[in-house]
Amino acid sequence: MRKLRWKIAQSTEIRWWQRYLKRKPKADYLQWKSAYWKTFLQRIGVKLKTGDKVLDAGCGPAGIFTILKDQQIDAVDPLLDQYEEKLDHFQKKNYPNVSFLSKSIEEFQTSKNYDKIFCLNAINHVDDLRVCLDKLVNSVGFGGQLVISIDAHNYQLFKYLFRLIPGDILHPHQHDLKEYQRMFVERGVEISKVILYKKQFLFNYYVLVCTKKREN
Repeated sequence: MRKLRWKIAQSTEIRWWQRYLKRKPKADYLQWKSAYWKTFLQRIGVKLKTGDKVLDAGCGPAGIFTILKDQQIDAVDPLLDQYEEKLDHFQKKNYPNVSFLSKSIEEFQTSKNYDKIFCLNAINHVDDLRVCLDKLVNSVGFGGQLVISIDAHNYQLFKYLFRLIPGDILHPHQHDLKEYQRMFVERGVEISKVILYKKQFLFNYYVLVCTKKREN
């Protein structure tokens, strides 16, 4: 059932992007998105250094990789090839400083210890959440930062209801803020910031800024 929900979510995701970008001129959209990401970094208080090793996990067609010029960037998403084929707004050749990999986060393999890992608007979309979280935490270096954005349920009733029926078809995983926080703490990261980025009725949109701690 979980695998089926993920496959449905992935096919729905690409169609969502096609509809969303259909009436958005490419230059205007990318300019708006660039301003959005710069404001995002300022608001969460995360600064990047020249030469930082950065992973944009679940990057989508216009992830934070689009504004990072002075870092070593890897961008991973299982739909990257489809984005390039079906969306005018994304072409890999426009980002020569980015190494793209069309794989899921769970399948991603690396020997790097990243200074910064961003997983934005993506964690709800993955197939195996626990494997995904293990992969992200294991890939960030000690003292490095893991920046995660999540849609977290506000009400227990709707959380359990959405787990039973596809009320939120794009997001196979339905959790509240405390559950997400516990998942990261259990994996040895320290949550330094919990930022309520956008308040809504069913879900609040949070950004968690986590630091990888050294083992005692």
